[in-house]
Formats: sequence, structure tokens, C-alpha cells
Amino acid sequence: QVHLVESGGGLVQPGGSLRLSCAASGSIARSNLMGWYRQAPGQERELVARVTPSGNTYYGNVMMGRFTISRDDTNITMYLSRLKPEDTAVYYCNLHTLYPSLDYWGQGTQVTVSS
Repeated sequence: QVHLVESGGGLVQPGGSLRLSCAASGSIARSNLMGWYRQAPGQERELVARVTPSGNTYYGNVMMGRFTISRDDTNITMYLSRLKPEDTAVYYCNLHTLYPSLDYWGQGTQVTVSS
């Protein structure tokens, strides 16, 4: 079993910054990706950013240049900067294993960008 524990999030004004963290524990396959997805009310869940165990990163288009993801073993951190109201969503930590192909999810953390 794999457990993901998220921290961070909250209320921030437009243009502000936040940090999200996620720690994975349990029986984790070595070939995996960790990252963040987000889901706004009435919208589908979308990929925000992913990082491989070696530190290679991938970002969704709208996040490029504003969000930065990093990884240390099975812990990931994402810095969100220049936040916009449209960044308001529940952010979910994800661990995806390649062999077998499985997805694990955190409980989600709310990020609200509002003045």
C-alpha cells in the first residue's frame, strides 16, 4: 500500500506565492512519476507538473514559468508563484508507477486565490 500525505495550500492574494509538499510512503515501485494535478469546480482534473526520480520535470502549459516542482526521493515540493484567481482548485498529489501501471492519490489540498 502507498500513502501520500500533502501539506501546504490555503488562501493567497493574486500575485502571491504558495508551497505545496507531498510525502509518499509504503511499498513504492522504483519506476514511478510523482506530481500534482488540480481540479476546479465543474472542471476535469488536469496535470500541473510531474517529476521523475532523477529530477526530470514536465509542466502543463498554463503553469510553465510560474510553478516549480522538485523532488527528493519520495518527497516532492511545488512552489506556486504569480498566482491567479484561475489557479483556484483542489490540488492532488499523485504517484504513478510504470510497472505495473497504477495511480495513487493524496486527499487533496485547497488553493484559493482571491483578494
